[in-house]
Formats: sequence, C-alpha cells, structure tokens
Amino acid sequence: MSVEVPPRKRAAAIADPEAREFLRNADPVLARLIDARPDFRPRAWLDELPPLDVFGSLIFQVAGQQLSVASTRAIISHLEERFGGHLPSPAELLAADPQVLRESGFSARKGETLRALAERFVDGRLSDDALSRMTDEEVEATLTEVPGIGPWTARGVLLVALDRPDVFLSGDLALRRAIQRAYGFDHLPTDEEVAKLSDRWRPYRSLAVSYLFASEYDGQT
Repeated sequence: MSVEVPPRKRAAAIADPEAREFLRNADPVLARLIDARPDFRPRAWLDELPPLDVFGSLIFQVAGQQLSVASTRAIISHLEERFGGHLPSPAELLAADPQVLRESGFSARKGETLRALAERFVDGRLSDDALSRMTDEEVEATLTEVPGIGPWTARGVLLVALDRPDVFLSGDLALRRAIQRAYGFDHLPTDEEVAKLSDRWRPYRSLAVSYLFASEYDGQT
C-alpha cells in the first residue's frame, strides 16, 4: 500500500460522496448526521492548526494525550511561540533546551517521548516518506515501538497526517461521548461496544468518526 502524505493547508474538501453514501446506507444514525451537514468538510478543523507533517502531527497527538482539545491547542500555541511562530522540526526540537517543552505545557514524560521521536526522525529510523508507504498496521507497529506512543496516538497520526480512510480512535473519550449522545446510550459506551458499532462503518471509519466529532462539537444531532 502506498499513500502520499497530503500537503497541508490545501482547502479542505467536501466529504467523499461515495463514502458518505456508504455510511448513510450502513447506519441510520449516521445518515441523520450526514443529512444535517450537506457541505461537510471532514478536515476543515485542521485549518485552525499550524501545518502538520508527520512529526508535527505527533507533537499534536502527544500534547493531546489525556487532555481536552482546548488545552491541547493552547500547548501547541505556546510551543509555536518558543520556535518563532512555527512548530519545531525534529532537529530544532533536539537542539532546544528540554525545559522549553516544559514551559510550553508538556509533562516531563511527554517531553521525553517527543525527544525520542525527534531522534528517530533525525537519524532516519522514521520519516514521512517511509511511513506514507506503510500499511496502517505497519505504521501503528512502528510508532508504538517508541516509549510513550500507544495505539491512540498512532491512529491519530494515521487520521491527521496520513489521511487514511479507515481509522478508528478506540479509547477516545470524546468519541465515546459523541457516540453516547448520537446513539442514545444510557451509559458511556465501553470500548467493546464502540468497536462493535464501528464495524458497520468499514472501510470508511475515518469519515464516520469525523461526523461524530462534528455532532459533538457543533451541537447538531
């Protein structure tokens, strides 16, 4: 499988009609969310962030571990301020005092994770090009070899940086809450319940996730 890393900051495209129609037919709850958003652009939220290559996406995902979206964006903004208005490259991050990450809002553990990632990008063990040519499973296996990178973070990279079409963010609390609201669960669904539900969305789970996040944050159901 070979997938090119998409250029950042291109105008976000409207949801793929074929994928949208598949999801409408597969799931009546999603059909309602889809019909409420005829011009939905699943990647438009990225316009609010700095350009993200794979390393930048990893910075964003690591920052967001166990934190709200608002807190994550604040940390990213603080980090940009300390690097002249942009996110650091792997080499820039390694050259900087580790205290810069702490001052930006990263915990010591997250800082160690980012430096370990940066080392791998600098020495060639990781690269945008290599990751773009891997399968989803290979990307996840490669990234989770790094201490501090788990499946949620790796799948976020697949979704955000590599724009893969069939990614499901198992374990994501905000997604579970969106599913609870949209599907009328009387409890926060378990990871097992969520995974079972998501099977009907294959091979377009990424788009389904985007609609569910939109339903949670824009207030429309």
